[in-house]
Amino acid sequence: MVYVDTRDKSIQVSFRDATLWGMNPQTGGLFIPGEIPPLNRNFFLKECTPSFRNVALEISRLFMGDEIPEEGIQQIVAEAFPFKIVVAPLSEHTYTLELFHGPTCAFKDFGARFMAQVMSYFNKDEDQPLHILTATSGDTGSAVGSAFYGVPGIEVIILYPKGRISQIQEQQIGTFTGNVHPVAVEGSFDDCQFLVKQALTDVELRKELRLSSANSINIARLLPQAFYYVYAARVIQDHSFNDMDISDPEIIFSVPCGNFGNLTAGLIAKELFPSISGFIAATNSNRTMPIWFTSGNYIPCPSTETLASTMDVGVPCNYERINTMYFHENLKKNVAAFWTDDDGILNAIRSCFKTTGYVLDPHSAVAWAAWKECCSCFPSGKADFFPGQDYEIFPGLCPYLPQWAEMVREKKAVGVVLATSHPSKFNDTIAAAINRTVTLPSKLQRLLRLPITSVTINNDYSELKSILMSYL
Repeated sequence: MVYVDTRDKSIQVSFRDATLWGMNPQTGGLFIPGEIPPLNRNFFLKECTPSFRNVALEISRLFMGDEIPEEGIQQIVAEAFPFKIVVAPLSEHTYTLELFHGPTCAFKDFGARFMAQVMSYFNKDEDQPLHILTATSGDTGSAVGSAFYGVPGIEVIILYPKGRISQIQEQQIGTFTGNVHPVAVEGSFDDCQFLVKQALTDVELRKELRLSSANSINIARLLPQAFYYVYAARVIQDHSFNDMDISDPEIIFSVPCGNFGNLTAGLIAKELFPSISGFIAATNSNRTMPIWFTSGNYIPCPSTETLASTMDVGVPCNYERINTMYFHENLKKNVAAFWTDDDGILNAIRSCFKTTGYVLDPHSAVAWAAWKECCSCFPSGKADFFPGQDYEIFPGLCPYLPQWAEMVREKKAVGVVLATSHPSKFNDTIAAAINRTVTLPSKLQRLLRLPITSVTINNDYSELKSILMSYL
């Protein structure tokens, strides 16, 4: 398996180099698989639903090729995923995919822990330490810090926007010590991400330090997110008749989107497992990508603070991957686009709790609202959902019909809402929506007693570079 530079397809590298580089320091491009091979046909013929780890093993073999032996792949998967994943009926024609049962209670644990194990494997024979830079809008930083904490030969620097993440998220990120170094930036997530990209393409710095990234910039962080789409689709295939009285349904994933790594991984999963029918790209008021999906115009903009803070991204880096891997019109056939504002987030939390008793975090609430709007709008068969309204200004579905809309209309589809964070991490928002809070898991309660150790810098690359050079 080779990996191709999004900015120069003549540049092809190994999985090892794509992982350890993070991005191409010469071009600034990201790496994508040179091809996406289908899963072995035997995978579809198994009578019993495979375990999540077996799915992860099957897909890992495809993308690692012969660079890591079978024993090594098995150990990576076993170490990366010691926690459960839950696929459960939520309401009529709707499942939830709970991805928050890992150590930091967020879906980022899947990608971060897998990547940490892969990097540790590739780095074991190196004399010089590997310095990993990551920008976070909330959950990525804690997942990366937890995954790499105490890993020999690796130092991690986490940049997060000061004052723009929840209290519990800052406790998760800002209390790390040892080989994990939290840095609070006076700016937005986009500012943090740009600082990371500046460092990764700084020729002078890279002569002194071995640098890589743990954002979805890094292909080893992104690929394992495809695992849970394939696993969930297979579970639903095997159980939908008993759960929903639907045989062989069209499976639509409603995905909370910020940097669009999760959706990119879903699109890769669809290539692997054709039973996945399509997606809804569900965003908050940072609607750069819904506008691009609809109009074809990609116009980056400054990020806006919302209640779904982890999705506050105005310049999503995975636009580059999606744009390189898929034709725009083909995307519109497979992906519906939706955005909502803070009022819509609160209303979605309230609506879901009232009708199902289930408490969604603010990000998953965006995905719930998106799927419910598909269910109410698509039966009309009309693309003009908001007559006289501008989709760039007014929240809701963007006015075009994906090819799976007819299956929603005929009630032959099920929606899968990705539950990406434990709701207790956003109890202020939960309380505002339903006048109650959710009990914080004990593994998060312990963090509240730890002191914040992060240093604060301005949105100034020279300050970050000074910190990095100090590691020499």
